[in-house]
Amino acid sequence: MSEPIKAYAAMEAGGELEPYEFDPGELGSEEVEIDVKYCGICHSDLSMRDNEWEMSEFPFVGGHEAVGTVSAVGHSAKGIEVGDTVGLGWNASTCGHCTNCIAGSQIHCPELVGTIVQRHGGFANRVRCKWNWAIKLPDGVDPSKAGPLFCGGITVFNPFVQLDIKPTDKVGVIGIGGLGHLALQFADKWGCEVTAFTSDLSKEDELRKLGADHVVNSRDSDAIAALDGRFDMILSTVNVSLDWAAYFKALGPKGRLHIVGAVLDPMTVYSFNLIERQRSVTGSATGSPDVVAKMLEFCARHDIETITENYPMSRINEAFDRLKSGKTRYRIVLENDFE
Repeated sequence: MSEPIKAYAAMEAGGELEPYEFDPGELGSEEVEIDVKYCGICHSDLSMRDNEWEMSEFPFVGGHEAVGTVSAVGHSAKGIEVGDTVGLGWNASTCGHCTNCIAGSQIHCPELVGTIVQRHGGFANRVRCKWNWAIKLPDGVDPSKAGPLFCGGITVFNPFVQLDIKPTDKVGVIGIGGLGHLALQFADKWGCEVTAFTSDLSKEDELRKLGADHVVNSRDSDAIAALDGRFDMILSTVNVSLDWAAYFKALGPKGRLHIVGAVLDPMTVYSFNLIERQRSVTGSATGSPDVVAKMLEFCARHDIETITENYPMSRINEAFDRLKSGKTRYRIVLENDFE
């Protein structure tokens, strides 16, 4: 019998998280076990805790932005050793042999397992995953700030890779919060001309320091329409409906409105929004292990960091309340203080 894992779990939808222990069983042959040092809180953790997506199971142990030290390695695991500092994001396991996995598109594996979907995540002293999803941190990346890169960061980095964004492109970012403040930094260091669309213009000076060349009110349809034909990509990180027609008008030829924010309401897209200038609306999830590793290297090279608020894990419910308030600047990270 393995040593129990200490965690914080919600016992019902919307319930507060409380101390919880469980037996993880024997370590799988291709698994690694990570001693969690830090774990970010993502809005997806809140959605899963509250069962907004109707796929949560209780007791629910969230946490999919975990960073720590590898403490155990299965006998068939590859490339990971005890003592390595690694991070674990939204995905914990893939088959490794399907067409998507072989092609390096593991996030489309039909057997993909989410870190907090039907299993327990990183709001704990230890967490497990398949070896290829434990990604080593390069020198120059601060472990105490790295957790959010493994979900929020890769979510907004992956589009630059998948859409083949050029350094000469003009990129807009809608919503400058947990995802958007990283997207600004990535777009700026990628070499793009960057426009921040925000509903809080009091952030303008801060957004310019993060890499924005221009700042526009995200709810001012006239101001957006005045940017007619400007952008090669507009990246939307928000989870609310906006005047999508205005954003389509702001796209140039072959421009893309790319969605990474989980908007629950249907989006209205008229055919002429697409036909004119050959525009499109696309979306993507997180990223495959190779892209995660490239993102971490990019962050190390360009001194990109998450702006965080930090709490001990024992104050997890206070941290969730802070997240739910919408006032976080810009991500919350919990530090393991289990005894």
